[in-house]
Amino acid sequence: MYFLKNYAKRLRKKQPLRFFINCLARPVIALMILGVANGMSALLYRHLPEFWHSRLDHLLTIAMIVVASWMAHKAVHATKTLILRQYQTNLADNMYARRVHTQVDMIAKIVSFFIGLLTLAAVSLTFEGATVIGESLLASAGVASVILGFAAQKTIGNLFAGIQIALTQPIRIEDAVFVEGEWGWIEEINLTYVVIRIWDLRRLVVPITYFSDQPFQNWTRNNAEIIGTVVMYTDYAVPIDAIRGEMNRILDSTPLWNQNVRVLQVIDCHEHTLQLRALMTGKDAPTTWDLRCYVREKLVTWLAREYPQALPRTRTELEPMDKRAASVFFPAAP
Repeated sequence: MYFLKNYAKRLRKKQPLRFFINCLARPVIALMILGVANGMSALLYRHLPEFWHSRLDHLLTIAMIVVASWMAHKAVHATKTLILRQYQTNLADNMYARRVHTQVDMIAKIVSFFIGLLTLAAVSLTFEGATVIGESLLASAGVASVILGFAAQKTIGNLFAGIQIALTQPIRIEDAVFVEGEWGWIEEINLTYVVIRIWDLRRLVVPITYFSDQPFQNWTRNNAEIIGTVVMYTDYAVPIDAIRGEMNRILDSTPLWNQNVRVLQVIDCHEHTLQLRALMTGKDAPTTWDLRCYVREKLVTWLAREYPQALPRTRTELEPMDKRAASVFFPAAP
């Protein structure tokens, strides 16, 4: 015991190993206590009736299985945390990091699911009347053909959808998506559902099969950069070049613009107005949204101040009537 204690102290000097050991410390200690109790069962039970011996042994066996499962879950969690620490998603170029986060997170959840399944099977095998159930659960955890046989069931179907998303990655953690008329960021990807953090901090919970069965928009599939649009309606007398120059000045004055795309176009002509569209890019979806609002506000203020005659208006033209027409509509008094 003294040797193990000193060895653990030396391992803790290394940061990753220290974290791993700290995560496993409690289940390992519990497992060691249960192992000692199981080994000394004859000594511990000597004052108890024979009736309790088998039952306490059974209880110790179940406790050891549960604690071993707990240790396996903690090991999976510690491994996932150590891997994800190396890939930060709060950087500007975080595409690869988000890919790793999604894959590792889904793999950890799938492994945890099968650990729980195996634990349930192992515990059920300790009961004489549940041997058949335990063997079937073990078979379902170990034989792929049996799993495929259950794939038609909804729960297993969700599990396969999660595996598919982990491998193909139509969505990743912190992807900006547009789903069911709402846009936000992927916050959680679980085995059966996905949590989307809406821009106003609401949470949209969507079944994971939605992303394999339904069309949706992923704004950061390959690049976080997004083109934003600002649509304006102006009078035909508007000076297009002056508006284009003002838009360029506005973009140059704000850090929201990533200096990639800036275009002003007349995209349509209506009966009384021209339809102008300004295009600009930001580094990500929220930045582009703020940039659109900023450019729209500045352009409208500038037009109202510098070219008020360029704002949409309704024209009415009055022409003088000749004397003959005037005599018809307005006859002279007798």
